[in-house]
Amino acid sequence: MAGISGSNGKGVAGHFGRQMRRDRLAHGWSITELAKQTKLDAAYLGRIENGLRPPSVRVAGALDKVFPERRGWYLQWLDEIRTAPEVPATFRTWSDYEDVSVTLRLWTPLIVNGLFQSEDYARALIAISGATGDVATARLAARLERQKRVLGRCRVSYVLDQSALYRRIGSPETMAAQLRHMIEVAALPNIVLQVMPEVGHVALAADYALADDAVWSEHFISGGVYTDRNIVASAAARHDILRGECLKVSESLALIEGLAEQWTGGNQPTRQVTAATASK
Repeated sequence: MAGISGSNGKGVAGHFGRQMRRDRLAHGWSITELAKQTKLDAAYLGRIENGLRPPSVRVAGALDKVFPERRGWYLQWLDEIRTAPEVPATFRTWSDYEDVSVTLRLWTPLIVNGLFQSEDYARALIAISGATGDVATARLAARLERQKRVLGRCRVSYVLDQSALYRRIGSPETMAAQLRHMIEVAALPNIVLQVMPEVGHVALAADYALADDAVWSEHFISGGVYTDRNIVASAAARHDILRGECLKVSESLALIEGLAEQWTGGNQPTRQVTAATASK
């Protein structure tokens, strides 16, 4: 993956190392003391801190344990980087913006957005990606931690792609539980969830997450964080247009609830189900 490590410490690995150094110094620790705390080799940690070696799941997990105030940042960062097919040269981790944003607008085609995934649904998706063992465990833990951190704080507007309600990820029971999980999350006072019917619209080409001052956008080839004011404003305008094409909130929740019932017992919902007929 281009940009993850390099000889000058300025690649993406350098961002991980700089955060590691800031946290170490905030605790008043030398690299030797950090090695004792994490039970890792001091020389190895030094190379990571200087951006000369890419971090591993073991290192990220150890740092999350000794720096609990970072709330799982290290494993989350590693999860996001490993799943991105390309890292732009101007990369800055999305969580830097997301963690301070008051509002968050989300659109993800084809599947349920990570912030709204149940544990079993997320686990099934991670398995489909080919991740196994410690990597899969780390990705799942980072995803669940991000949910707790963001959904408990941000005002979230989530536009849910209707096709995700029919696409089986894991078992039918997993899908039924996933849809019920979304209904529970949507009941939170800071969450607005709307279903986008399967029609043409302005956001077919990519998914995005829009914070107050930045937008993360991803498509098949690459993804990145954009902070230009015109780009952020344009993305916000597109999100408003997208919401205008959605079902009402009440219709959206009725559709999800009806399809959850259809998934229960192993049934495969059909696309003839609409908001008006889903609960019949």
